[in-house]
Amino acid sequence: MKRSVANIIREYGPFPNVEAIHGVTYDGQRIWFGVGQQLNALDPGNGQPVRSLNVVADAGTAFDGQYLYQISGDHIQKVDPHDGNIIATIPTPSAENSGLAWGEGSLWVGQYRNRKIHQIDPETGEVLRTLESNRCVTGVTWNGTELWHGTWENDESELRHVNPDTGEVLETIEMPSGTGVSGLESDGNGQFFCGGGGSGKLRTVRRS
Repeated sequence: MKRSVANIIREYGPFPNVEAIHGVTYDGQRIWFGVGQQLNALDPGNGQPVRSLNVVADAGTAFDGQYLYQISGDHIQKVDPHDGNIIATIPTPSAENSGLAWGEGSLWVGQYRNRKIHQIDPETGEVLRTLESNRCVTGVTWNGTELWHGTWENDESELRHVNPDTGEVLETIEMPSGTGVSGLESDGNGQFFCGGGGSGKLRTVRRS
């Protein structure tokens, strides 16, 4: 298994009136991040806020190329990023949801204390596959053909590349002590955007 130490190349925030980052996704131009009662977007080039939607955003965030998906309590809301309208709502697999990603035509839901990742049908919420982890899951993302998730326990946090069929850990990127991951997204070009939990920051990690 390959191991490396995170190369944090940029930090954004903390942002005004933001107590914590709950979910992160990327639409190719903007980083979207959930902050409780809103879903905010910023330009990663200059770090400036560009959009804000009034959507309850208390856990994972994902983007399928057209719509945003946002965990809000025990539901996942499909959101039009242009006006914030809710297009559809499906149930989450269970409580303790912490991360959300779009990949292989499915949604992937990370669960914190349950230490699981569920692949679910984006139309019905039906669980199609479940992967087990030995660490608390704090974010999920697909990097092209690779499934990654974040972990955070005590002051230790990692980005993990796992086999999407078995959950076997194939590669880890260790975050600095005290730097947790709350929400994870790939830009598809070797960089990860990581929510920083209660620090209120977003961080960009470059894969070595």
